[in-house]
Amino acid sequence: MYDLVFDDKAISFMNKLSKSVKSRIFSKLLLSKANPLHYFERLSGRKDYKLRAGNYRAIADIDSINRKIQVTLVGHRRNVYKRD
Repeated sequence: MYDLVFDDKAISFMNKLSKSVKSRIFSKLLLSKANPLHYFERLSGRKDYKLRAGNYRAIADIDSINRKIQVTLVGHRRNVYKRD
């Protein structure tokens, strides 16, 4: 089982969402704790992974050695991939 860790940016975005959308994203993340590579897909040209949950995406770094999923960003699919 992997540990699930959220960055502050991901938490602040999740707090702005409606309860049903937040629940859908969080439950999908909880499911991925057992086998994250089954749920997450590697982003092309990058080292991080994405998890699809409806129109929203969770971007995360997966550390297989320490068994940790670091959720760095959550956002709408339209603008979650844009770099700052």
